[in-house]
Amino acid sequence: LVLSLAWLGPALGGEDKDEEVVEEEEKEKKEDEVLSDEIKEEDNVLVLHEHNFARALSEHQLLLVEFYAPWCGHCQQLAPAFAQAATELRNESSPARLGKVDATAQTALATEFGITSYPTLKLFRDGNRTHPLAYTGRMDSQGIVRWMQRQAGPSATLLQDTDTTAAFVNSQDLVVVGFFKDLRGEAAQAFFEVAAEMVDMTFGVAEAAELFQAYGLSADTVCLFKKFDERQTNFPVDPARGLDTAELTRLLRIHSLQLVMEFTSETSNQIFGAKIPHHMLLFLNKSSPEQLSLQDGFRAAAGGFRGEVLFVVVDVTGHGADVLPFFGMTAADAPTLRLVKMENNRKYQMEQDNFSGSAIRTFVQAVLDGKVKPHLLSAEPPEDWDTRPVKVLVGKTFEQVAFDETKNVFVKFYAPWCPHCQAMAAAWEELAERYKDHEDIVIAEMDSTANELENITINGYPTLHYFPAGPGRKVVEYKSTRDVETFSKFLENGGTLPEEPPVSEVREQPSRPRQSPAPAG
Repeated sequence: LVLSLAWLGPALGGEDKDEEVVEEEEKEKKEDEVLSDEIKEEDNVLVLHEHNFARALSEHQLLLVEFYAPWCGHCQQLAPAFAQAATELRNESSPARLGKVDATAQTALATEFGITSYPTLKLFRDGNRTHPLAYTGRMDSQGIVRWMQRQAGPSATLLQDTDTTAAFVNSQDLVVVGFFKDLRGEAAQAFFEVAAEMVDMTFGVAEAAELFQAYGLSADTVCLFKKFDERQTNFPVDPARGLDTAELTRLLRIHSLQLVMEFTSETSNQIFGAKIPHHMLLFLNKSSPEQLSLQDGFRAAAGGFRGEVLFVVVDVTGHGADVLPFFGMTAADAPTLRLVKMENNRKYQMEQDNFSGSAIRTFVQAVLDGKVKPHLLSAEPPEDWDTRPVKVLVGKTFEQVAFDETKNVFVKFYAPWCPHCQAMAAAWEELAERYKDHEDIVIAEMDSTANELENITINGYPTLHYFPAGPGRKVVEYKSTRDVETFSKFLENGGTLPEEPPVSEVREQPSRPRQSPAPAG
């Protein structure tokens, strides 16, 4: 997801003395309040701090706590949903409650619970302070409510006869039923753990012999029932290894998806949540009957790659229009195929699109076998790319400039929409102006949303890389303060800052359109 920080506005100068006194009194009043173990509420969310935290744990069987920072944009975005979820849970008399801790003020609590990013949500059960459970649900009100309900109640419905089980199986498009000879055994307990986490699916459990027989089972098995593709998928429990919760979760995620998904606002969470390592994309215009018919070959190829490659249809005139720039495409390029390797956003395409099932299968297998080179985006170099102090690099010119053995090249990799890149733009221009007459130093920049490199993966914006002169194709990542003087020291010292420890600065996450069929990292 794209990281966006909502910084507090700059402090206004010129307050008179009276205002300062009032501010100090308010601060003292707040400090006095904090010393009490009284638990106050805001919109049904418990306001927690060092002095009332233990009391909150003792009074509430299930307590989901958000550790936040007041300036954090994601925290501000979550706040209304968190409050709405707290209200819903309270209205239904659930044993689950929600609380919040300002981790920037309550540093002892933040340290105790290892809070390193915001917001962080942790579930405390039965007053246990030492082993809170990390929140794994969706960051919206319904996601929070469903996750807490699943934690509070039985995670799976007990099915006791064939009629009840048949009705349960047919009640939704997708249900999971665990068949276990012993519901108190380790395999069944592992199943309940998975059910408690996967709140977007409905789980049942059965141990009656007649139910094993009715569904053709002889040993402990988890069954996924669907109203699409194959109707029943069985995952037998290995008698030696038992039931691995992570593996079962992965299998259920994979097999709960349709063999061929259509990319929409409703399916995007499923598509990325399954964490399938490759996505094969068919871009087409759904208003064209001729292009729609290409789905037959696409579907024919999909069956052999389930779990390894997810096949997705993208309508270039619908929800998919927003993702086209990510691939350097326009709607006029449809129909066309692309394969994306999710770990690094590498994109692959056929030399010439062929939409037959056999051709698609051959292409996908060749990519998986490492026999196809990635297709790299590159903008055209501007005519004046090397006349200004900051040299403008693109994919096709990067190699000759960055790895010029006679130059020390300092490159900023940026995204046009990134506020942190915009904030340091003036410093980068000033640096380039300062060194424009140095024959052996080049200050450059590259828009990484429009240009890709084969051997360099950009994991955040801005990223600064220094390419020293000489042989060996060396690359040094700059990780210190982003100001002109520190940049200059770095350059004058040959690409190092020996006397200054690295400073952690916020960077934007890798570029991708919101909810697009490619990963953000």
